[in-house]
Amino acid sequence: MSTSTLPRFSDPRDIDEFVATLEGFERGDIGPDEFRAFRLVRGVYGQRQERQQMIRVKIPFGRIDDVGLDALADVADRWSRGFGHVTTRQNVQLHFVDMENVEALMRRLDEAGLTTREACGNSVRSVTACELAEVCATAPFDVSPYAEAITRHFLRHPLAASLPRKFKIAFSGCANDCAKAAIHDLGFVAEVRGGEKGFRVVAGGGLSSSPRNALVLHEWAPAAEIGRIGEAIVRLFHRLGNRENRARARMKYVLKKLGDDGFRATYAEIRAEVDAEAAGELAVPVPFAGAPAAPVIDDDAKRTPAYLAWRASSVVAQKTPQGAAPDAERGDGHVAVYVRLLLGDVTSAQMRALGKIAREFGDGTVRLTIDQNVLVPWVDKRSLPALFARLSAVDLARLDLHTARDVTSCQGADTCNLAVTSSRAVARAITDKLEAEGIGAEGDAAKTLIKVSGCPNSCGQHHIADLGFHGGAKNVGGQAVPVYQLHLGGGVDPRGARFGRQVVKIIARRVPDAVAALLRLYDAERTPGEAPAAFFERVDGKRVVAALGDIVTAPPTSEEAADVGESAGFLVQTGAGECAA
Repeated sequence: MSTSTLPRFSDPRDIDEFVATLEGFERGDIGPDEFRAFRLVRGVYGQRQERQQMIRVKIPFGRIDDVGLDALADVADRWSRGFGHVTTRQNVQLHFVDMENVEALMRRLDEAGLTTREACGNSVRSVTACELAEVCATAPFDVSPYAEAITRHFLRHPLAASLPRKFKIAFSGCANDCAKAAIHDLGFVAEVRGGEKGFRVVAGGGLSSSPRNALVLHEWAPAAEIGRIGEAIVRLFHRLGNRENRARARMKYVLKKLGDDGFRATYAEIRAEVDAEAAGELAVPVPFAGAPAAPVIDDDAKRTPAYLAWRASSVVAQKTPQGAAPDAERGDGHVAVYVRLLLGDVTSAQMRALGKIAREFGDGTVRLTIDQNVLVPWVDKRSLPALFARLSAVDLARLDLHTARDVTSCQGADTCNLAVTSSRAVARAITDKLEAEGIGAEGDAAKTLIKVSGCPNSCGQHHIADLGFHGGAKNVGGQAVPVYQLHLGGGVDPRGARFGRQVVKIIARRVPDAVAALLRLYDAERTPGEAPAAFFERVDGKRVVAALGDIVTAPPTSEEAADVGESAGFLVQTGAGECAA
């Protein structure tokens, strides 16, 4: 078995403790509530389906190598459904796992250094980062070592698994805030001042049913201080987070209660404690330096129209290896290649193929992205035709990446107890509609960002999309009908987070038609050079409702009383959710 070149995050003692605690629960020594809290922190969630578990694997800042991908493929084949799901937090979820198989699954992951610890529950969750952090030509520096250092500081931290609610951290490599620091409990945005590495620091952001833009905690702080900043903020949340009302337990409610000035003052007091103890000192690792592979030149790989279309949509420029310059005559140099996943799903065969591709074409690693895709960095330009052929062989050379057709979705009612509607089905229906009408992949309209959630909790991040939708139900003539609330004009950019306006509710089966109509509205009424983000932020809601016409005014037909992808009538079936995002 191959050995990973990446550092380990797992510890077999975590699995031993999980097994012992499970056995105690089965004997009756531990009550169901206590065991539930424990298993959640260990990455084991209950599903809508009785006796089935969802396992979340923690992939810090989305970086994984072929050894990790092979392990995920093995557990997907042996104990899940033959595929994994990439989440908006760069993790991988595996569904429909029997509890009796969880130990074996965890031990196989441990062989690759992967852990489920603190991937769920009231804990410091997996740290995310911009997938281009290591290769972005415009980022002031690589934030990956800092994301890894913060991950290690809080993994198994004394407070990290006993917080009032979940706590999320993100690192962005530049002011564009590609990692969405503005919607996190704690966010770091890289910036160099006077030749010194540092970060703009924000805190108290979040989505769910009451979204909030993060407060600027430091306009700039030296990189050497981020461990102490993180330690102080986690302590603040541990002390002041609401432990009585789960619905008001996130950090953003602490910020709301204290106010901006009060929050900063409380942080300063706790930060003084941390400084006095010299706590939170980070050991920042040396940046990962996997060697880019030699070029793969395949004489049979043709530069066909299909290849050229894929290259145009999936390949981005990146910085060159330190000390190396591209040779214009040879056409070498390195690029990063995106791989589009449909709704974040990736089969075990595709995971194994991606592992081999990473080793043979890149630096041995890939990045899982926050929009549920994959990035392969450090690909020699001369290898691109051969790489296209290899991806095509496993159905991973899909077009339309980062377009309106590339819709983000949570798991929805397929598995989540909280979901009202099948968000995955409507997301797929949106893609199918745009493909059928030949829109949403070219021109400025293609830049429209679409996100879907199965309930108001924003696991699909619908609040920060140009066109966002969250599922719900509407009573029509005494019958529940599945609908989606349209959120218009959300996003994250250097200004921070802005949250889409709630405009109108749309019957679930009409959402794809509504999206197509909204893209046509953009094309018809935008000003010259106006991007979709700017248009949907400014367009009047009444104009949108008028443009949608019968899509929002006509009463539902009998068929529309069923959810997308279903033939039977609609029944709202929600339960005690365990938050599946």
